[in-house]
Amino acid sequence: MARGRIGKGAASEEESTMKKVKEWSTWTLKKAKVVVHYGFIPVVIIIGMNSEPKPQLYQLLTPV
Repeated sequence: MARGRIGKGAASEEESTMKKVKEWSTWTLKKAKVVVHYGFIPVVIIIGMNSEPKPQLYQLLTPV
């Protein structure tokens, strides 16, 4: 009668699954970082252009 022992096959399968999850999450976070980095300013401009009163593009881009 086994008392909750996990065989080597099950342990290595679990490690393999955890490794894949870690690799996937790392890959996803790297891609998300790039998307946020290059997408933030355009999103701010789009939101600014859709607000009231409607500013011109040069008004959004100048610091005054």
